[in-house]
Amino acid sequence: MGPLIAAVVSLVLAAASAAPEPLKAGGEMPAEPAARPPANNIPAGSGPLGAVSRANAKARIEPRPTSYVNAAQVYLYSDGALYQVYTAPGQITDIVLQPGEDLAPTGPVAAGDTVRWIIGDSESGSGADRKVHILVKPLRAGLRTNLVINTNRRTYHLELQSATKVYMPAVAWRYPADEAKAAAAVVQVRQPAITPPAPAPEYFFGYRLTGRAPWKPLRVFDDGRRTFIEFPPSVTQGEMPPLFVIGPGKSDELVNYRVQGRRIIVERLFEAAELRLGDSRRPQRVRIVRDGGGRR
Repeated sequence: MGPLIAAVVSLVLAAASAAPEPLKAGGEMPAEPAARPPANNIPAGSGPLGAVSRANAKARIEPRPTSYVNAAQVYLYSDGALYQVYTAPGQITDIVLQPGEDLAPTGPVAAGDTVRWIIGDSESGSGADRKVHILVKPLRAGLRTNLVINTNRRTYHLELQSATKVYMPAVAWRYPADEAKAAAAVVQVRQPAITPPAPAPEYFFGYRLTGRAPWKPLRVFDDGRRTFIEFPPSVTQGEMPPLFVIGPGKSDELVNYRVQGRRIIVERLFEAAELRLGDSRRPQRVRIVRDGGGRR
């Protein structure tokens, strides 16, 4: 074989080795090499992305049968939790905020996917009962996105999923921190505004009581500014007698007082006074005289 013929044969063999593989039976193309997985598909156990994945999984809160009120899932609010909300095409899921809670003035509601999800807001009620509603509807099943709601009180983080038929009609929250504050406020309101002073060395007990009445006080004392008159346990607030302070000329003056448990508190001192109750012509009387020597 001459040099020219050898060169032609070499070119033909090279072209044949570079030609594409012929179609398989049925017209299928040969399989392509597997694509390299994207960087964010790193296994959950490795690196910072693994830490993020584990933290998100721990923060997710799923619906529970015991947390339903009729058709509304009532979650306990916890800052930073990821609340799971399940929706369906053709159905609206109503996300109900706390009564009196308002959306933030700028950027209150943000979703990761605003193309395949319809998200709006509405209101119900008025005054202290007014509620804001975030209304969510997916365009098809099999969608996932997240939703952030910013209000004047807190931020809600939700993860939305769309199923074929099953959906959550309503989602609401209970707020343990607010409930604890309200309970503490109720307890504080029920307690007396001013704690009655306990007998101590700075109180003056030199008062003499005369007269006979079933409600006759047990003792009288003052703190140098106010006078305290303590009644027996059998006396109720509705049976407290009026108090008349006796002046130098034996004139009497009806004075106001505050009731605190079994004690009445007079915002002044006096030398003599009378408690009167009953018929104005023959009332029951107990006279109180401040006669000194009563320091303890």
